[in-house]
Amino acid sequence: MSTKRLLTAVAVMAFAVMTASAQEKQWTLTECINYALNENIQVRKAEVSVSVGEISLQQAKDNRWPSLSASLGENLGWQQVTDTYGETSFDGSSRTSASISSGVTLFSGFQAQNEIRQAELNYKGLQYSTEETKESVSLNIMSAYLQVLYAEEQVTNSRNQADATREELALAKERYGLGAIANSDYLQVKTQLASEELTLANAVNNLKMAKVTLMQLMEYPVDESFEIARPDMDAIISTMPATDALTLYEDALQVKPQIKNAEISRESSKVDLELARGGFYPSVSMNAGLSTGFTQAAEMGSQLKSGFSPSIGLSVSIPIFRNNQNRSSVARARYSITTAELDELNTKNQLRKEVEQGVLDAESAIISYEAAVNQHAASLESYNVAEEKFKLGAMNSVDFLIQKTNLTTAESRLLQAKYELVYSYKIIDFYRGVPLSL
Repeated sequence: MSTKRLLTAVAVMAFAVMTASAQEKQWTLTECINYALNENIQVRKAEVSVSVGEISLQQAKDNRWPSLSASLGENLGWQQVTDTYGETSFDGSSRTSASISSGVTLFSGFQAQNEIRQAELNYKGLQYSTEETKESVSLNIMSAYLQVLYAEEQVTNSRNQADATREELALAKERYGLGAIANSDYLQVKTQLASEELTLANAVNNLKMAKVTLMQLMEYPVDESFEIARPDMDAIISTMPATDALTLYEDALQVKPQIKNAEISRESSKVDLELARGGFYPSVSMNAGLSTGFTQAAEMGSQLKSGFSPSIGLSVSIPIFRNNQNRSSVARARYSITTAELDELNTKNQLRKEVEQGVLDAESAIISYEAAVNQHAASLESYNVAEEKFKLGAMNSVDFLIQKTNLTTAESRLLQAKYELVYSYKIIDFYRGVPLSL
């Protein structure tokens, strides 16, 4: 084999391995969430806002330092002159000037310090707002992920039911050929199979739509080979500890970003009040400068040396009357504090209600799940007995299909109850600040 052919074969084999690996990849919930957080537009915009807030904070700190500027100018001029012979001409001249100046605010009613405090609070607030956005995206991804798992189990159950009915139809057909059952009994089983095949087709379509929804929430291009990992749902259910609403609420107060953000908004409104009060104080500033210039290039050195003009000054600006603008700013700032305090209280109340509802949902989900388990066990036992009788010819197809329908209903309820319970447990983890994972 030539070297070219060998390299081609190696490349083909490598591509095949990479393709197979990509098709076999199963996304975990953590991977889906991380991918979504990296690609989600709202999250990325929030992170940009954090970067802008950091710049604003640094600028507030830099405003304390003196400013420094320099200037350089060149002026050209012409003057009409008449010589001793009476002839007129224009005589040109030039002047070059240079200066450097600096200024700093020594006192302005503590405005600089308060502006830094406010910029720090705004920066932290943007960080918590970003965390809120990330939490919202993570919750949506988890819900869509569980929906895919639920849809996959629906497909499995529907396929198993159709396969079982297909075997029962074959048995019914054989009996009908032997004259052991009537044609109506055979048609009952045949109709049941058609119904279950339709249910299976709908389940497959629901699974496809659930996957598309998840991929779109992740900002992941729709891919038919996309698969997710199947966690041990029974283990998740069995290891989840019980909780009460008060304890969970106290935990949530310590970790939820919306609470932190509300607290920062309240603190920021207090800084706004200090900034408004600063308008009543005088401001003191100092400036200094140095300038020079020359008019004749030949004498540039001496003119620069003798033409330096240093300056230094101190100024005080005292507010006497500004049409009550300062008083109005202070009054508005005080009302803003009240509004921020009410917003904080409302945020905490909303969180408390969500926690209480989450705990209630979890308790209800436990009850529903336990009832669904018992119902499924009883239905399965009845179905097994009925199936044995049907195979022995001791039960007609109508009565047997009733038992099968009852089992199908019980399986559906158990499946729904199981995923509602897992979701409710994960919501409790969410309020505890535990990262969402399965």
